[in-house]
Amino acid sequence: MITADPDIMNGTPCFRGTRVPFKNLIDYLEGGHSLGEFLRQFPTITRDMAVRSLEEAKDSLLAKIA
Repeated sequence: MITADPDIMNGTPCFRGTRVPFKNLIDYLEGGHSLGEFLRQFPTITRDMAVRSLEEAKDSLLAKIA
């Protein structure tokens, strides 16, 4: 769900097929905003994309600390 391409947003990790940085989702959630609010602000991101990206981030984090 997340890709980092040096030709897109200077390699910033973004949702696949968009120019929306994954960090935007994290910032929204950290700021106390809901997933629904994020999705309204970034209509190119589907709920499935957001949830799958968070699952991938969780799995990556757990793999690093295991």
